[in-house]
Amino acid sequence: MNRRWTDVALTAAAPTAWGTTYLVTTELLPADRPLWSGALRALPAGLLLLALTRRRPHGVWWWRSALLGALNIGAFFPLLFLAAYRLPGGTAAVLGAAQPLLVAALGVIALGTRPGRPALLAALAAPLGVTLVVLRPAAALDPLGAAAGLAATAAMAAGLVLTRRWGRPAGVGTLAATSWQLVAGGLLIVPLAAAVEGAPAVPDRPALLGYAWLGLVGTAGAYALWFRGVALLPVTRVSVLGALSPLTAAAFGWLVLGQALGPVQLAGFVVAVTAMVVGQLPGQPASNRRQSGPSRSTRSGSAPGDSSAAAARGRTNRCTAAGPAASDSSSIQRTSSTVQPSPARPAISRTSRRPTRVSSS
Repeated sequence: MNRRWTDVALTAAAPTAWGTTYLVTTELLPADRPLWSGALRALPAGLLLLALTRRRPHGVWWWRSALLGALNIGAFFPLLFLAAYRLPGGTAAVLGAAQPLLVAALGVIALGTRPGRPALLAALAAPLGVTLVVLRPAAALDPLGAAAGLAATAAMAAGLVLTRRWGRPAGVGTLAATSWQLVAGGLLIVPLAAAVEGAPAVPDRPALLGYAWLGLVGTAGAYALWFRGVALLPVTRVSVLGALSPLTAAAFGWLVLGQALGPVQLAGFVVAVTAMVVGQLPGQPASNRRQSGPSRSTRSGSAPGDSSAAAARGRTNRCTAAGPAASDSSSIQRTSSTVQPSPARPAISRTSRRPTRVSSS
């Protein structure tokens, strides 16, 4: 496996970890505390990474980290939970799967990059595959829920593009930059959780295990890998990988909870996984490139699929930092994946066996 596919595999591990959120939440965490679950997932993980790295933001990175933390965590989590409560079935997951299209559009505006045909094809096909896996015939659109779901997707897409545009400060590692976003996002959720849900529930042993998994693996580790991938790979390719979150949740629902997967769902898996693989292919074969000398994007170290001077500047900004650069997501999303309780029963039950209702982050 060459270096590029290694980077893809490491980045794909992030949405795969987010896909375990539904199972952990329904089986281990306290019921009816989604906002506190988000806060307790992000803030302790961020503080742990901050203590380990001992690096604080400086200069413009105070407000940049606050903005990125708000987009990727602080705004994304509450908006996604609102969509989860008001939209039935996997509707919110389908809205979240549209993130690659938003990322492609924002990339043209903010980065000056134009994704290649494989990436565009994947951005169209991946949401179709997710739709086949998670959407049920009874699904309907609630206007407020749909608006919240689209806003959550837009927030995560904007955070993804800005993370790529700004990179991280010189000499700052991936874990340190990740900690800034997690702390900023978690601090934004805490007052909202206190106002909406009251005091957090006292966790028992299963809840402590669930929070430990979500905090260490599903947040600290996953977001570090996600932001690393954002720095190394074209953003449209990274965003396509977010489809792994609802697919992983559906797979665990089948393996652990005994939820049914029919022919339509299996076909959706094939479509989505194929789209993600195709989306990682170079947009232009190497044999078709000019041989008279290295292009501007090649000289600046750009990845396949990025063809503009703006992309070259983005690579140069990344290369000023030591090691693989990053400064996720969800979601949450995408992309982290979060539970989407039924409108009829908003509380999250450990014994729930309803069909998987997740969205990436």
